[in-house]
Amino acid sequence: MSQPKRYNTFSAELKRLFGCKVQRISVDAGFTCPNRDGTLDTEGCIFCGGHGSGSYGIRRDLDVVAQLEDGKEVMRRKYRAAQFIAYFQAYSNTYGEVELLRALFSEALTVPEIVGVIIATRPDCLSNEILAYLEELSQKTYLWLEIGLQSIHDKSLLRINRRHDHASSVAAVERARERSLRVCAHVILGLPGETRGEMLATASELNRLGVDGVKLHLLHVMKDTELAHMYERGEVQVMDRDGYAGLVCDFLELLDPQILIHRLTGDGGRESLVAPLWSLKKFEILNLIDAEMEHRGTRQGSRFKQ
Repeated sequence: MSQPKRYNTFSAELKRLFGCKVQRISVDAGFTCPNRDGTLDTEGCIFCGGHGSGSYGIRRDLDVVAQLEDGKEVMRRKYRAAQFIAYFQAYSNTYGEVELLRALFSEALTVPEIVGVIIATRPDCLSNEILAYLEELSQKTYLWLEIGLQSIHDKSLLRINRRHDHASSVAAVERARERSLRVCAHVILGLPGETRGEMLATASELNRLGVDGVKLHLLHVMKDTELAHMYERGEVQVMDRDGYAGLVCDFLELLDPQILIHRLTGDGGRESLVAPLWSLKKFEILNLIDAEMEHRGTRQGSRFKQ
């Protein structure tokens, strides 16, 4: 039997709630983003490739139901999962009319063994009408709203061409929490020009905002992105493996122990990843984080101050 983690894992929470192994299935529902369709910009964030940040391995040739059915078979074989959550991951999944969202999310929930939805989006794609619908949906199914903060520092948001400021992120989180929605904040560690202290300040800000979950992502340099061009010109450096693991441990120690950890490192597509290549060995990184927490004798929230 594996040792319990020294941080509050989302997977353990799912098993407690549903009594079995539950896995997320990533879905591309055909959304775009205001930072790509010309509303704000056409270039997107500097790290985002042609299919949306982090959304690799999705069968885009299939509709939503078929993507979920295909994903169920994969997750059963790989993880022996019994139930599943539809993870609307690619691009901004609240960037559309409410009736479109209602149709897509309702369709996903008709698939057998789908017990909930995770909806990833930007803080500037959450109108009052959409939040009202998500509140309604959360009363019918297990729902998480994943908001891409990426950084709490406006200089970093400007540098990565995010096209929103931190005040927008704060407002989005607060408005979602007012409707009792479960909020998971997405944060990227290792953004260009951000110091270790600035990255760790993010943990304290997430505590202040009262988010329910956190997803940490290592900065990946992917092919055919502006970040890749910057990397090739020597304008950007990526973190080394040990440095990243140590930073994550520091972050966890500062984080409220009640916050659920949805992810500690991201998945970069093998065919598209430029750097860091060590990130492909995801379980080695997770094991290194576990070992470092054990070595320190600490756990999530060890340095948390209310």
